[in-house]
Amino acid sequence: MDHSTHLRFLDEDMRRLETLIAHAARADAGLQRKISSKENFQLLNLACGACNEAKTLAKVFGISDRANEENRNMKFIGLDVRDREIAEATARFRSDSNSQFEFINGDATKLEKYRELSDSFDIIFMRHQNLWNGKRTWEEIYHKALEKLSPSGRLIITSYFDREHEQAIEVIKNQGGQLLVTEANKDSRKLPFNGKSVDRHLAILKRK
Repeated sequence: MDHSTHLRFLDEDMRRLETLIAHAARADAGLQRKISSKENFQLLNLACGACNEAKTLAKVFGISDRANEENRNMKFIGLDVRDREIAEATARFRSDSNSQFEFINGDATKLEKYRELSDSFDIIFMRHQNLWNGKRTWEEIYHKALEKLSPSGRLIITSYFDREHEQAIEVIKNQGGQLLVTEANKDSRKLPFNGKSVDRHLAILKRK
C-alpha cells in the first residue's frame, strides 16, 4: 500500500470512527451529558500505538489541542509499550507548545507506576483491544482500566472481530464492569483476514 492510499484509508477510518462513537454515545445518557457539557475532564487512551485516533477523539469530545475559552480544559494521555509508536505520536504534537496531548511509553498492566497519570479518568479508550493476543495480559489491562475510571467514567473499546468483542465484554463484566452500549459498525472497512474489519464493533462500559 503506497503512502497516499494509506492516508486515504486512515482518513476514511477516522471519519467512520467519529460517526460510530457519536452514534453509540447517544444511547448513553451519562456520556452524552459529559460530551455536551463544558466540564473539564481527562481521557486515557491505552495501547494507543501511534495514536492516529487522537484528533478524532478530541473532536468527538469537544476538545481542542489549544486551550481557549470555547473549549473545555482537558488532558489527553496516550500510553503504549511500543517506544517507536509513542515517539511518532509525540512528534505529531511537538510543534504545539500549548498541546493538551501527552504520550507515555509504558505498560498498561502497570498503570500505578506512572506518576503522570491521574488517580481517575473520565474516559478510557482502547481501540482494537486485542484479547486474542495474550488473554492474561489483556485481562490485566481491562482490570487496570476499570480501576482508573472515575465513578461516572466510561470505558470505550473497539474490536476487529465479532467473537473477540463478545469475549472482551464478558471479561470486563466479570471484573466489575457494566455494559451500557454495544454497537456494530455498519461501515467498517474489511481487512484481508477473514472476519476482520476496522473498528468492527464498539462498546461502552462503566464500573458497577
